[in-house]
Amino acid sequence: MSHDGVGRSAVLRSVTFLTAGALAVTALAACSSDEKKASTPAAGQDIAPAGRNLVSDGGTLRWAVDDVPGTLNAFQADADAATSRIAGAVLPSMFRLDVNGRPQVNSAYLESAKVVSTEPKQVVVYRLNQQAVWSDGREIGADDFAAQWRALSGKDHKYWTARNAGYDRIQKIERGANNLEVKVTFAKPYADWRSLFSPLYPKDVMGTPGSFNDAARGGLKVTSGPFGIQSVDRDHGTVTLTRNPRWWGRPAKLSEIDLVAVPRDQRAAALADGKLDMAEVDPEEADRITLAARDKGGTPLQGSSPGSKSSGSASPGSKSSGSASPGSKSSGSASPGSKSSGSASPGVESDGSASPGAAGPHNQQTLNGFVLRRSLEPAYTQLALNGGRGPLSDERVRRAVARSLDRAQLAGLVLKPLGLPAVPVGSHLALAGQDAYADGSGAIGNQDTKEAQKLLAEAGWVNGSAKAKAAGSEGDKNSGDAGRTRGAGGTDRRGDSGEDDKPRHLVREPAQQGGPPPGAYAPKGTAAPGGAAAGVLAKNGKPLQLKFVLPSGPGSRSLQTVGDRIARMLDKIGIRTEITKVPDDAFFKDHVASGDYDLALYSWPATAFPATDARPIYAKPVPAADGSLTVEQNYTRVGTDQVDQLFDQAIATLDEGEERDLVRKADSHIWAAAGSIPLYQRPQLTVTRADLANAGAFGFQTPVYEDMGFLKKGGKPSASPSPSH
Repeated sequence: MSHDGVGRSAVLRSVTFLTAGALAVTALAACSSDEKKASTPAAGQDIAPAGRNLVSDGGTLRWAVDDVPGTLNAFQADADAATSRIAGAVLPSMFRLDVNGRPQVNSAYLESAKVVSTEPKQVVVYRLNQQAVWSDGREIGADDFAAQWRALSGKDHKYWTARNAGYDRIQKIERGANNLEVKVTFAKPYADWRSLFSPLYPKDVMGTPGSFNDAARGGLKVTSGPFGIQSVDRDHGTVTLTRNPRWWGRPAKLSEIDLVAVPRDQRAAALADGKLDMAEVDPEEADRITLAARDKGGTPLQGSSPGSKSSGSASPGSKSSGSASPGSKSSGSASPGSKSSGSASPGVESDGSASPGAAGPHNQQTLNGFVLRRSLEPAYTQLALNGGRGPLSDERVRRAVARSLDRAQLAGLVLKPLGLPAVPVGSHLALAGQDAYADGSGAIGNQDTKEAQKLLAEAGWVNGSAKAKAAGSEGDKNSGDAGRTRGAGGTDRRGDSGEDDKPRHLVREPAQQGGPPPGAYAPKGTAAPGGAAAGVLAKNGKPLQLKFVLPSGPGSRSLQTVGDRIARMLDKIGIRTEITKVPDDAFFKDHVASGDYDLALYSWPATAFPATDARPIYAKPVPAADGSLTVEQNYTRVGTDQVDQLFDQAIATLDEGEERDLVRKADSHIWAAAGSIPLYQRPQLTVTRADLANAGAFGFQTPVYEDMGFLKKGGKPSASPSPSH
């Protein structure tokens, strides 16, 4: 969904209240494309842009990745961010994303691609670049398109595919005037046809189930990009990409790219030791690098806000990614690597706090000659509300939770300390800068304590009876060793000064901790807002208490900071929360996927094709043959017929303006259902060598691998585009 995915990838219920009547007519009417002007990205990319004449020929870029990928086939379920990164460098893509996250024709492979007919069938004709060839000398042609369609159509179950979206709507693929003209006829109209054949694999890979399932996992003998794959060394954790001698486009400036598997809490040491030239890092790690440099009398890690011309000491930002993708059609918990019908994978929030000892001797070395590149990642963090059980099965309670949140304050917690625009995300289906983006949050309304309390009262939740209060007190008493009640900012209540307005939420600590989860990050905790808590509400003698599940690993402090602030906001309207910290490797599998939570924080990557890619995330759960519900990737278990219908209409129209309107209307319905509340776009932080050009925090844009390289002596990058606010 984003240019390199989210890394290591991130599956029951019926809806009690439909949202059609809850939506104000004005909220939907405001979604007209005539009234919505094109948005701009909230922050520009930060990649030290430089003309190719300023970049040296040759050199090796050592680029950190989380792991050597388990497969090089991007259409398999265990493909990850490194798989996508490699595919971007060595395989054709018919379309690339620009700085606004919008698909553009990739002229290296395409002369043109357009819809030439809509009646009686939609027909798209691709005219390929006459110079485009595979690394074995064979021209890229219709045979490759046809092989990929057959493999991904879903008709042959011998192919172990992770997704079939779009390919299952194709009726046939034919040659046109010659093998360089590809005629694709669709059985059903498909608005997101530009999402197809990116990447495109050779027929050698797609031609048989055996080659698709196995041969492409460990290597690709035939490629077609500015780089090719020289070696995949899992023992030493490296993938080596070298210039493709048959590349017909602008020659790659770098002679080699080494993707090096380095855990995030070890990247500062690897940078200091001269083992890396570029690495995505966490904010705490960047802090340690900067402080270590200062302590040693060296030059602090330099950086600037994305697009600015100054380069003083920068506040660190971050990016991390992925978590194991659960199966898309499971009615229970799903194991990593299971099949998925969608391309999206949620990411777990993390601030990248290093394990003890991370700031050891290596990190005390001076990192002269490195800079901090900052932008916003094409992904957003949300609060998920599980509508499949308990109080949140009532739409009014979910809407009350949404109305209690000050989303601007939550965005500020994460983004302001990083010098990034702290603008709450206004859409589930697009981010600022993308064509489909429009702020649809008006369908749920802004923060309003009185309105939230009114909704709860309508749902039957009133000031707790003595019985309910006693039950709540007993819950505090029985929490014992499993957890401690905490006050403001997550501090242990035992150390508080005794104020009466402490939030009424519990914190349950895990029995053990796993590795750091991937995702976005937050800074160290800030002062909690003032204001007394409301009395705990109750219904039928039971207090209104929600289980708030968070991962517990060393990189989870941001989630705890944001989660604690959310708990305080809920406390003000009378909702009690029990923050439950669980091992990171169990967060999705045992809690989010299985539905064992009420509230959770995780993130989704943005997509240029929301009608296709976002539908599994918001589709209404449907009954399965065994009586369970199929939820696809809708972990909130909240969905409506209206949303499904709008997605169906959006994917079937070939009018781009109409598609945007339908996507925006779908987003308004999703807001009104209050199954998930977008909070903020995730920060993206990359440390690079100061002389590395055309690389860093890419934002939306697909990396241009052939332009990356090291500046010539005396060469200076031009100013990056200024961030938009």
